[in-house]
Amino acid sequence: MTNSSLHVAVIGAGIFGVSTAVHLLRAGASVTLVTETLPASGASGRSLSWLNSARKRSFAYHQLRIAGIDRYRTLSASLPQAPWLRFDGALTWDANDGSNDIAEVYAHERALGYDSRWLSAAEVARITPGVNAQAVTPQGAIFNPGEGWVDLPSLIDHLLAEFTVLGGRLVTDAGKTSVVTTGGRAQGVQLADGQVIAADRVVLATGPAVPTMAADLGITIGDDRPISLLIKTRPLFSALKVVLNTPRIAVRPTPDGALVLDSGWSEQEIVIHGDGRYEARESTIQGLLDEASKVLDGQPKLHFERFGMGPKPIPGDGEPVVGALTSLPGAYTAFSHSGATLGLIIGELLAYEIVTGIEHGLLAPFRPGRFAA
Repeated sequence: MTNSSLHVAVIGAGIFGVSTAVHLLRAGASVTLVTETLPASGASGRSLSWLNSARKRSFAYHQLRIAGIDRYRTLSASLPQAPWLRFDGALTWDANDGSNDIAEVYAHERALGYDSRWLSAAEVARITPGVNAQAVTPQGAIFNPGEGWVDLPSLIDHLLAEFTVLGGRLVTDAGKTSVVTTGGRAQGVQLADGQVIAADRVVLATGPAVPTMAADLGITIGDDRPISLLIKTRPLFSALKVVLNTPRIAVRPTPDGALVLDSGWSEQEIVIHGDGRYEARESTIQGLLDEASKVLDGQPKLHFERFGMGPKPIPGDGEPVVGALTSLPGAYTAFSHSGATLGLIIGELLAYEIVTGIEHGLLAPFRPGRFAA
């Protein structure tokens, strides 16, 4: 399919924006990609980036995530030595209390045909090197061997190289942008300096800013954004290869031998100042390092290198928001949690819809219009 006469302006150079832009170019459209500062400077730069469809969610969401993982496997096959895309599995366990859901989660995953293994602590030590098996609760852990992780800034760099080769135009440091409308239709993008970029279609892919930008257009998109905190350690070259999702900490390796860490409890400790600034307490950062050490073999001392902090894009009902903004013809959006897992597939399917005008069935349950009701 080709449509060389179609010009699309994509706002946002995180994974959804860049992926959509590249897929549009592959389909023959011309594309201008606009970002407030630099690519991957928002939520994509502070994502745990665990590639998975673990635990429980709607079947439609599970199908979309499985398709997302499939696209990463295709990419991995063409880049088998890429240090920023790995499929070494993931391990998860729950707290040793009434909230422990491991048995039910295992049954759910097996019923879906999802590759899932229920391991005892002794089996964890044998199958997943680098993990402190003594930290696993008595109910055991689930190992999902088909899962993996991606370093999103590295993936975005990879995609932007193709974007340039295909003739895409990248506008960085554009500041706060807005959608230009004429006669009730999206017709371009206005940059902070007043410059207008005319376009036949406009895509809002600004991560956590999507609901606010939509509201400025009179469109409601449910919003449940927490403030996230992602910590990166100094390189320690642990034996850990899997992604860990545990009651107090989530951990994944990085291409340079370090680890990145996040958790739910640390998000609750972020200080939000009246002027909109976010602050992470030193005790919170140290707490994340300490919790990560507890789940690693040998409980090594971890050293802080840097952190990323800011809103995490999570729709109000937890499910993706993708497709045309029907009350504003010519406008589309991509807004979701799990941006890493969905990054390639959402870009592909959204570009397909924009170029062909045909709605894709996989995206049917996730239309933005569901919030209008």
